[in-house]
Amino acid sequence: MFSRYEGKAWEDKFLPRLTSKGIAELPKENALCILSLGAVEQHGYHLPVMTDALIGEATLTQTFDKIDPDEQIWNLPPLAYGKSNEHLGFAGTIALSAATLQSIVTDIAHSLQRSGFRRLLLFNTHGGNMDMLNVIAREVRIATGLMVFYLAPHSLDAANDLMTPEELEYGIHGGDYETSIVKAIKPNWVHDELAVAEMVDLSQYEQLTLEGRVRFAWIMSDISESGVAGDATRATADKGVIIQGRITDFLAKAFVELSRFEISDLRQR
Repeated sequence: MFSRYEGKAWEDKFLPRLTSKGIAELPKENALCILSLGAVEQHGYHLPVMTDALIGEATLTQTFDKIDPDEQIWNLPPLAYGKSNEHLGFAGTIALSAATLQSIVTDIAHSLQRSGFRRLLLFNTHGGNMDMLNVIAREVRIATGLMVFYLAPHSLDAANDLMTPEELEYGIHGGDYETSIVKAIKPNWVHDELAVAEMVDLSQYEQLTLEGRVRFAWIMSDISESGVAGDATRATADKGVIIQGRITDFLAKAFVELSRFEISDLRQR
């Protein structure tokens, strides 16, 4: 069960919990700042609109508890809102424009750089942010000189043996994967009786994919009536616990590695 703002992520390693003097005095040579980016948008009839942002916060909470407290890895206040215009028209969706999202992230990055930090991780838990954040990461690198990383935990293939092939291909929103995670971290926010199964049908096409090889532009109402792409009726808390355990084990190691990364070491001398 996930309790918000408890654990190392929100106490010992929550950067704004420190004073300005404390932040100025931090050793920053091997420091990594993590900005969680999610979304507030519809997730079908059964999940909260906070789903993406909730998963990001819970994942970082669990991950920080697995990291040596002496590591200079710092959690920033999460950005709950994201680029969710593909879900506009469904009640409860609150979306940022691409330009607004880029401006916010860029301003945060400039501020971190002025405070002496050298590394920023964009930690994303919303599919609609993905393409935009890849662009933003490079623009921030150019504008600030920061070493900028991008990571989406749902891309780590932590559920390949837990989901059906159809779910792995088309279950991209509010299906088995996301519902299982929310059932594990905040079960009282899930309305099981309203869960549905709705899959995109691309069976008549050989090359076209929803997310992958050959893509097409879509908004959620193009591919789903309920707002779900996947089978939420198969979700279980047990699967969510397994997925989160695998992801956070990986992230605890990855964060430390990123904090040691030096981009200047990549070029051959």
